[in-house]
This record gives sequence, C-alpha cells and structure tokens, in this order.
Amino acid sequence: MAAAPAGARDGATAAAARAVEEEARALLPSPAPGRGCDDEEDLEERAYEAAEKVIVCISDGPDPENGDDGDAALCSSSGAAPPFSWRKLWLFTGPGFLMSIAFLDPGNLEGDLQAGAVAGDTLLWLLMWATAMGLLVQLLAARLGVATGRHLAELCRDEYPDWARRALWLMAEVAMVGADIQEVIGSAIAIKILSRGYLPLWAGVVITALDCFIFLSLENYGVRKLEAVFAFLIATMATSFAWMFTDTKPNGKDLLIGILVPKLSSRTIRQAVGVVGCVIMPHNVFLHSALVQSRKIDQNKEYQVREALRYYSIESTIALAVSFMINLFVTTVFAKGFYGSKEAGNIGLENAGQYLQEKFGGGFFPILHIWGIGLLAAGQSSTITGTYAGQFIMGGFLNLRLKKWVRALITRSFAIVPTIVVALFFNTSDSALDVLNEWLNVLQSIQIPFALIPLITLVSKEQVMGVFKIGPNTQAVTWTVATLLITINGYLLMDFFSSEIRGPLSGSLLCVAVLVYASFVLYLILRGTELSEKIVKAIRNSFS
Repeated sequence: MAAAPAGARDGATAAAARAVEEEARALLPSPAPGRGCDDEEDLEERAYEAAEKVIVCISDGPDPENGDDGDAALCSSSGAAPPFSWRKLWLFTGPGFLMSIAFLDPGNLEGDLQAGAVAGDTLLWLLMWATAMGLLVQLLAARLGVATGRHLAELCRDEYPDWARRALWLMAEVAMVGADIQEVIGSAIAIKILSRGYLPLWAGVVITALDCFIFLSLENYGVRKLEAVFAFLIATMATSFAWMFTDTKPNGKDLLIGILVPKLSSRTIRQAVGVVGCVIMPHNVFLHSALVQSRKIDQNKEYQVREALRYYSIESTIALAVSFMINLFVTTVFAKGFYGSKEAGNIGLENAGQYLQEKFGGGFFPILHIWGIGLLAAGQSSTITGTYAGQFIMGGFLNLRLKKWVRALITRSFAIVPTIVVALFFNTSDSALDVLNEWLNVLQSIQIPFALIPLITLVSKEQVMGVFKIGPNTQAVTWTVATLLITINGYLLMDFFSSEIRGPLSGSLLCVAVLVYASFVLYLILRGTELSEKIVKAIRNSFS
C-alpha cells in the first residue's frame, strides 16, 4: 500500500489535535467578563471568577477622574482601614458561617454527646478554649486568603516541590473523604430517624448526595443565595438543640461552673482529647482561605485588605460563638440525661435519639424528632461545605481548570461510593458504626499537621504575605497552639493504636509508618530554615 503524502498526514494530525483541544476546552469554564483568554492568570485555577465575587465597596464620594473609589479618601496614607460600617459587616458576613459548619458536623456532635454523657458538664471549659484555638487557626486561614488573593492549596502548589505537593494533596483528599463519610452517614441517620426507620442508611446516603448537588446549584444564582441556605441550616440546628436544652432543664449553676472552672480526671481524658481533636478539621483550613475570596478586594490597596481582615475577624468570631453555643446545648443535654448512668458509655450517633426519647419522652413534639431535625441540618450543611472544600483542594493542588459541576461530581464520587458501601455493611450494627467513627477520627487526626504547618509557614513569610505577615509574638502563639493540637492528636493516635494493633508484623509496619510520617512532618517544619539547609549540605557532603 502506498504511503500517504506528508501533507495529508500533517493535516490529519492537526485536525486530531484540534479535536482534542476543543474537547478539553468544553470542560473549561468560560472566561470572566472583561478578561481575555490570553491573560496569564486565566491559565490558573481560581476560587471565584471576577463576575462571581460580591462587591463590598460602599461609595462615600468617589472621584472618577482620579479613579478613587470613595473609601480611599477616608484612609490615611499609612493604609489604615475606613471607619467601621454595619452595612459593610453585613456584606462581608457569610464565609465565616460556612467555615463554622465544620465545628457542627455530625462527628463533632457525637464528640459532644459522648463528652456530656461520660464527663457531665466538667469539659465545657475545654470546649470553650478549643473553640478559641480553632478561631485562631481559622483567622490565619482568612488572613492568608485575603492578603494573597489565593487559597492555601494554590499557595502550597507553588511553595513545595512536586513530590511534597502531591503528598500534601493526597493527605488532604484522604482527610476530606474521611470527614465526608462521617457527615453523609450522620445525615443518613437523621433521615432514618425522621422516616421512622422506613428509609435505610444507604437510601439516606443517596438522598444526601442528590441534595448536595441541588444546594450547590444555588451558587449559579449568586454566592449570597448559597450563604442564605447555610444561614437557614445553622438557624435550624440552633433552634432544634436550644429546644432540647430548654426541655431538659439543665442546672444553671453546674453549667456555669463547667465553663469557668477547669477540671480534668483520668476517667475523662479520652473524651477531653476528643473534644480538642474535633476542633481542627484539615479540609476546613483550606476551605476558609478560599471562601474569603468571594468578596471583591484589591490586594494592591492596603486599606481594602485591612478592612476585609477586620470584618472577617468580627464575622468569624460571631460565627464560632454561635457554634460554641450549639455544641454546649448538645453536651449539656446529654450530661443532664445520662451522666453517671449505665447507658453513658454506650451512646453514639446512631442510638442517641432513641436514648433521648426513652429518657425525656415525647411532649408536644417528640425529642427524637427534634434531634433528627438538628442532626439532618448538621449533616446536610457539612456535606455541602465538604464538597465545596474538595473542589478547592483538587483545583488548587492540581491546577485543574474544570467546570464546577465536573469538580463537584468528582469530589462527590470520592466520598459517596465508599459511603454507600459503609452504609450497606454497617446498616444493622450500632457498635460497628461507632468503631468506624473511631477509625475515621483517627484518619483525620493524622492529617492535621499537613494543613496546620503549611498554613503557619506561609502566613509567617514576608515573600508571601508582604506587610500582612504575622509578627514574632503571633508566630510564637500559633506554633504553641499547633504543637498542643498535634500533641493531643498524637496521644489519641497512640491510645487508639495501642489497643488495636497486635502482633510483631503489625507493630513493625506501624513503626515504619510512624517513622515516615514523622520525617515528613519534620520536613515541613524545618523546610527553608538554616537548620534544614545545614542538614541537606551535610547529607550531600557525605555522598560526595
């Protein structure tokens, strides 16, 4: 057979290349209005397109000839923020409440009810201080996103070498899947409660997955619409658990003592570790650094950045104060009903509603259904934010410029498929679900350093943050908090594995895994320091 002419082969190759390019372009989002496709920034994944961002500028006498937006006239040459405005606080309100959902997910609620049932009101002080530590971490995440205009996953992509970036991405995805399984299972349990057992766990998982896409589709109508849905779900949780709180009539004096007087015993140490360990969710650090970019802020104008940081700090503090009150309601209800009882050690997320019903009865509206409504709101809201975080993590680390629905579908698939398997396997066993929940908590505890350490490293670097890098005193406080959280979770891991791992082979494998894990954590801490440079130089000299 005669060979095809070179021109024909070249033409066929070019046509095939164009076809592949057109297919790839079909998956890409359209460029934002007013931006050209040739813009270098359009080649990078962004949390929000320019057209999606909420405009927070309030004009106070603009000067169009000089390009002044009005607020600038109120600011000093030092870059100070404009005067406080309630209207602007309202415009900035939203990202902090979405972030606070991670403090209210079903995993946290299970930690609350177990702490209340086993330790009574004695760990409320720890819950308050753990929430304060969580607030500090989330404020750093917001600071990073506002000052740089990029979120944590994007900055990690540029900061670390390829092997470390891929390892951090894998850790973030594993943590995300673990959290998502807990959240979806929690929502499915609520659906089973409210359907009076008619719908099994796997059906609740499918319903939750579909609901998640419906809620996320609201973002097409604007970020504020999605934020309004979250506000409704948080209000539902607050109302449900406050209703339970008033129904059970807890002792006000015990409540106040529990908040103000630190008290810890060897019998409640595991619950105490669980309370602190539930505060930092690795995916939530990535999420908050991206959510704050939903407002239109010019990073080149120092006063706008300072203003955004001020309003986000106020909003995040209010949001976590609300989450603390909701967690307090749950802990106090179970402390009132089951502290010191024989059922205290057996209560988990699956059977908590039934125990409440047997203890406190029905009334006008059965407490079982009130618990189910609150749990459903917690599960639905946390699965949506989980999917949201998964999109940012995948897009940021891998620089995938896919359409949002494609990324959401991929992210959901990572979690829904194993969750359906889990639901089918554990559908009839309360104790098995509790064991699964313990393993998932361990899985997320392992990932905490891989979100905290890069965050603190980046907000401390002037090359990344400019004038907004944190000072030495703040660095000392944040590293102390990070060390405390990592140590507490390390205790949880050692306690868990010491009871679960048996035999020399399993022990050897665990030692190797711990060595690799500790080496990577140490690398993240020391990277870029003088000590790490000396170590690298010594290693190179030994092989030369």
